[in-house]
Amino acid sequence: MRATSLSAVVTIIAATALLSGCHGHSSSRSTAFDAFKLRPQVEDAYGYTHAIRVGDRIMVSGAVSMDDEGKPTAAGDLSQQMRNCYADLDRVLTHYGCTFEDVVVENIFTTDMAGFLELAGYRNEIYGKRFPTGTWLEVKGLALPEFMIEIELEVHRRVR
Repeated sequence: MRATSLSAVVTIIAATALLSGCHGHSSSRSTAFDAFKLRPQVEDAYGYTHAIRVGDRIMVSGAVSMDDEGKPTAAGDLSQQMRNCYADLDRVLTHYGCTFEDVVVENIFTTDMAGFLELAGYRNEIYGKRFPTGTWLEVKGLALPEFMIEIELEVHRRVR
C-alpha cells in the first residue's frame, strides 16, 4: 500500500510540474504567442507567420526580397535584395518596439556567398559596432529561384 501511495504522490507532482509550464516556470507567466504577419495573404497561402513573440523573445522567419503579393523583387541584384530584406526586418522589429540593437541571432542563407561577402560591409550600417551571433550559409537554392538571400533573426526585447 505504501508503494502505491508513493506512486500516486509522484504522479501528482509530475502532473503539477507539467501543468505549471516548461522547465518549472510558473503558469502565471504569460506564454501567449503574439504573432505578426508582414504580408498576411502571402503568409496564409504558404502557411507561415513572419514573426512570433513569446515573452521577451521574438523569432523572425527568413526575410526575402518580395513585394506584397509575394512576387520576387530585384531579381539578379544581390545588393538590392539584401537591402529589401533588412527593410522588411526593420518593419517587423518596429512592430515590436525593437531595433537592430535588440537582435541577438542573425542567420543568413545565400545562393552566392562570394557576392554576399563583398556586400557584407553593408551590415555595419545596420548593426553599428555590435553584431549579433549567427551563421552564414551558402545554399543551392531558396524558396523561389529568383531569391538570392534570406535573413532570419532572433530578438530579445529589452525593457526600455
